[in-house]
Amino acid sequence: MRLQDKVAIVTGAGRNIGEQTALLFAEEGAKVAVVDMDEERGKRTADTVNQAHDGAAVYISADVSNEQSVKDMIAATVDAFGRLDILVNNVAISDNKTVFECTLDDFNRILAVTLTSQFLTSKYAAEQMISQGDGGAIVNIGSTSGFQGRDSAIAYAAAKGGVANLMRGLAVQLAPSKIRVNSVVPNKIGSPVGQEEFDPTRPVPNLAGRAGEPRELAQAVLFLASDEANFIYGENLVVDGGFSAMM
Repeated sequence: MRLQDKVAIVTGAGRNIGEQTALLFAEEGAKVAVVDMDEERGKRTADTVNQAHDGAAVYISADVSNEQSVKDMIAATVDAFGRLDILVNNVAISDNKTVFECTLDDFNRILAVTLTSQFLTSKYAAEQMISQGDGGAIVNIGSTSGFQGRDSAIAYAAAKGGVANLMRGLAVQLAPSKIRVNSVVPNKIGSPVGQEEFDPTRPVPNLAGRAGEPRELAQAVLFLASDEANFIYGENLVVDGGFSAMM
């Protein structure tokens, strides 16, 4: 049980990577705050966790791009489980637009949900971890889109590029407080951002010759959140089936 007696927040936990991360964390002994603005999805994940591990999950509705909502999310987690040890910043939205199609409102909204949210949640989660005095772990979900130019999703690519270096800054600033910060970098894992259904015909150019499964990325998140990664700081761990090797 790699996360025995740990308490984790997983944002965007109603589907895909976030859902599988919440389920895997509970299997490994953690209590999990399942955070999602979609109540149906979020409660579904929490219920699934609790069916297998009674009392291991609570559903929390939060807008992680809103500062007060983030503060309330942290407080609700501590009220439910007494502490906070792990934060997984998974929530994101995409624009799938070119620079000419993307409006300023589109751009600002994508950055708010995909990048600014990671700043806010990391800031207030770290405050809680520091108050407890025994450190913690933050794992951000990046994307290969943050490391390459694309013919679409101009705002999403910019946001994910920001995620990569925000993580490094957080790693440097929080390490003295025994908080490790890292990111995982997926490519085409499960269903596309914001979509419920997985399309098996979706082109997947990688060395594995297939799309990644959400559980496969969740396993990488688990590793970085666990004590097995105690000597890893500020790392962008690429989990992309070899896509980056072909770039």
